[in-house]
Amino acid sequence: MGQGASTPSAEPEKRKKKVGIKTGKPICCCCPETKKARDECVVFKGEDDPECQKFIEAHKACLRDEGFDVK
Repeated sequence: MGQGASTPSAEPEKRKKKVGIKTGKPICCCCPETKKARDECVVFKGEDDPECQKFIEAHKACLRDEGFDVK
């Protein structure tokens, strides 16, 4: 009766990577210009800096334009 090991009946489905509708790239590679500006600002001034908030929102808008669901 009860064997300790079990084998899955089917292989798990591979997840499809979501890509941007304009560039066809994954989220990590979309919007490099806004990503760089956002990252540099956050590193040197902190996430709460008003100037950085503008860069953060610009990057989110760019990602939304690519079709990603960004909050």
